[in-house]
Amino acid sequence: MHDSHAESEARKYALIAAARDGDKAAVEQLLVIFQPDARRIAYTECASSADAEDAVQESLLLMYRRIGTLRAVASFSTWMYSIIRNECRKLVRRMRGQGQSAGLGTVILDYHSTPELHSDLAAAIQSLPDKYRDAILLRDFHEHSIIEIAEQTRISRAAAKSRVHRGREMIREYLIDYGE
Repeated sequence: MHDSHAESEARKYALIAAARDGDKAAVEQLLVIFQPDARRIAYTECASSADAEDAVQESLLLMYRRIGTLRAVASFSTWMYSIIRNECRKLVRRMRGQGQSAGLGTVILDYHSTPELHSDLAAAIQSLPDKYRDAILLRDFHEHSIIEIAEQTRISRAAAKSRVHRGREMIREYLIDYGE
């Protein structure tokens, strides 16, 4: 049974890689396979079932359009979760009359006033290895708890905490090195 699970995971990774590389049939198949997961996530993240359905449709469309931007095949689930969660948040903001926010990254970038620092911070985050970038994005941009990060990335809480800490240290080092 363990071998069949490993084979199933390998097939999923191959499908994600093919979709990321532009195979339209793989993208469509991937969205069909992950639609139940997308729906489950949306129902836990959105305020209502109607919002959840809207979020699923918008998220699937975004995933279809942006699959080529996925950096690491292994981070697909985290990437999908982030898209769905953002869609749910957009719907909540619209309900409250706040309209569209500036989007991903405003949580951390709002604390800094200079455009130069915004671009330096974005470059620092982009320079991180995938595992640290994913942890930083989940923690500092999407405001997930360490427990949520550990669950989504399928690592221990200690490892999640370590990745966030190390990612922040790497960002500090980058800003110090390139800020001089």
